[in-house]
Amino acid sequence: MKKVLSMLLVGALTVSTLAGCGSKEQAPAAEAPSAAENQAEAPAETPEEAPAETPEEAPAETPAETPETPAEGATITVAAIETAYGSQMWQDVCAAFTEQTGINVELITDKNLEDVIGPSMQAGDYPDVIHLATGREKALTETFIKDQNIVDITDVLSMTVPGESAKVGDKIAGGFTETSLTNPYGDGKTYLAPMFYSPCGLFYNAGLFEEKGWEVPSTWDEMWELGDKAAAEGIALFTYPTTGYFDAFFYALMYSVGGADFFDQATNYTEGVWDTEEAKTCFEIVTKLASYTEKTTPAQANDQDFTKNQQLILDNKALFMPNGTWIVGEMAEAPRADGFKWGMTALPAVTAGGDGYSYTWFEQAWIPGGAANQNEAKQFVAFLYSDAACEIFAKAGAIQPVLNIAEKLEGDNQMFYSIYDNGAKAAMGNFAAYDSAVVGVSNREVWFDPVNSLVSGNMTQQEWIDGIKSANDQMRANLIQ
Repeated sequence: MKKVLSMLLVGALTVSTLAGCGSKEQAPAAEAPSAAENQAEAPAETPEEAPAETPEEAPAETPAETPETPAEGATITVAAIETAYGSQMWQDVCAAFTEQTGINVELITDKNLEDVIGPSMQAGDYPDVIHLATGREKALTETFIKDQNIVDITDVLSMTVPGESAKVGDKIAGGFTETSLTNPYGDGKTYLAPMFYSPCGLFYNAGLFEEKGWEVPSTWDEMWELGDKAAAEGIALFTYPTTGYFDAFFYALMYSVGGADFFDQATNYTEGVWDTEEAKTCFEIVTKLASYTEKTTPAQANDQDFTKNQQLILDNKALFMPNGTWIVGEMAEAPRADGFKWGMTALPAVTAGGDGYSYTWFEQAWIPGGAANQNEAKQFVAFLYSDAACEIFAKAGAIQPVLNIAEKLEGDNQMFYSIYDNGAKAAMGNFAAYDSAVVGVSNREVWFDPVNSLVSGNMTQQEWIDGIKSANDQMRANLIQ
């Protein structure tokens, strides 16, 4: 939502109340969604211990049959992480849900949602629906998954969307309910509902490419050739906002090099995975790319100056940068070269005829096993895929993974969300959660931050690899399962 990455700004909490949709706590949006906010590595917040494990007596799941019809006038509690999309969209969706179903919603939104809802859950008071993705440092969602304290919502897929005739499962785009991010147990059931997604890739000035007559590279060999052409004109091939933005880049790269099998092995810290030919290829590509990176990038790759690196693209001082669809809004007021037009491409294929991948961040919503109003909660989850809800979310920039959503978008968003219609393959997933308190480092620190040193020449490729191997051994030994 990240997205993000290392860009969290502290906002003051505000309180508001809507008819049929009361808000306990909320904070205004302050920045574009980062990768950490959307899901995955490098949250900007300081890691801290996740709330205590949830009570064993809470039911692990509900029966697979269609839930009973909820009683009108019931009240459910919805807790949603606040990202740069803001909290107003949640208020509007809750109000629309109440109008459609007669079920009232008490809404909780906060940038640090774990801290807000954690204490009450320890006391046995659970929200009925939680919108909080996996991959956050506090690993609250992973804790619930580990304890099997998360409700089976497979039956929601066969439910009719409130106010419509379509089934939920018929509206969700293919693949989104067939991943470990929605089915963490590998049992063919769905436990986490896929929410806002953001294709990530390499962003560039399409106007410059048109002016120069350059083709967007389809392979890494073509990328290096273009880098040499651009260098002759004083333009760097590559930059990045912060090293945190390498998460989506690495994930897509691992897919393109070795497919889903290699990605799964790598992200689960499988012993020996970093000695494989696939790993060697990944390391060599990133190291070579570092040599083509604009040399001022590391100095500006911090929470205060990252937009200066993004500005390099708008000023035609660098060709490509990894980013997400939020970049357009984030740089909307920034100056730019004449003829500038946003372009986005998947990562190049490793070999001619190979697959190019675009990583997709998506968030998740789920029902805790201790929720008191599970039937009503399932109705709310179903409503999240309604045309009405999708429209509200889209106005805030949050795009639901529903079929043909790109057709309903305009401008740059239509181009971005059509990437999978234009040949790119979707990469999904992230590094498995581990006990960071024991290991003492994050995947960002191990994997991505060293890229600054690769660019500056202060670290060799082998030093980078050695650090990854050492840390990953510890991560594997302390997996949260």
